[in-house]
Amino acid sequence: MSRRGWILFTSLALLWGTPYLFIRVAVEYVEPSVLVGLRVALAGLLLLPIALSRKELRPALKYWRWIVVFAFVEIAIPFLMLGYAEQRLSSSVTALVIAGVPILAAILARALGLDPNLRGMRIVGLAVGITGVATLVGLDVQGTQYFGVAAALITVTGYALGPIIITLRLSGAPSLGVITIALLINSVVYAPFVWLQWPSQPVAASAWWSIVALGVLCTAIAFVLLFALIAEVGPARTTVITFINPAVAVLLGVVILSEPITLGILVGFPLVILGSYLATRPDKNPAASIEDAPHA
Repeated sequence: MSRRGWILFTSLALLWGTPYLFIRVAVEYVEPSVLVGLRVALAGLLLLPIALSRKELRPALKYWRWIVVFAFVEIAIPFLMLGYAEQRLSSSVTALVIAGVPILAAILARALGLDPNLRGMRIVGLAVGITGVATLVGLDVQGTQYFGVAAALITVTGYALGPIIITLRLSGAPSLGVITIALLINSVVYAPFVWLQWPSQPVAASAWWSIVALGVLCTAIAFVLLFALIAEVGPARTTVITFINPAVAVLLGVVILSEPITLGILVGFPLVILGSYLATRPDKNPAASIEDAPHA
């Protein structure tokens, strides 16, 4: 990998490991719908001039029906559910549940016939990863926190389906145009909820700065870096970020939010990461695998 590739890779890994921290801080003061609405609006407005300058909006509009589907499956529902999850779970536990995205993506790809070569060690990887998530939930989650796990699993489902929609329906559309339009669609969808659920109590500056960081750093800039990284090193190497993000999230949760390193994290974390790696190892036949990007 070139020096530029390493810089892009490291920057993106750090950026997509931090949203869990910022979301956890923000949802202490604002409703998840307000958080999502402001996040997507900031990101969409920042990406709009870039997409216009690259002339990627008009070609993308030809795919508007599937962009709408993508906007809800990849952003509207997962972002909202992630906020609800972090109202009940620590950022560390949430990040490790979300780390199961590659596992579900592999299962869905096999079910849809997009990856017929799911066998051998990759099936072992699925079993290991699922065991890791189950261990994490069984040891660290109790009572009403299960609603948080359910919300996080909805996010996992959306993040796993998003790349499949791109593969099947949006592969011919310019990526930046698709993301920009999807973010702007969500800005319009969430605008009424932002208005109706705007906080009536004072909001800490840390929450506002967290929302700004989510929109500017973790969404707009992160997507620009993602496209640059894919162009530099290819989609296969880019997916390795999926295995680094949870480690960054756990570290930030422990150091900044003083979240405990629990038995569930100690046991479940390595199992989830190992399972995700084994389940998504590239096949000898490149056409048989789906390259899915990391999320947050």
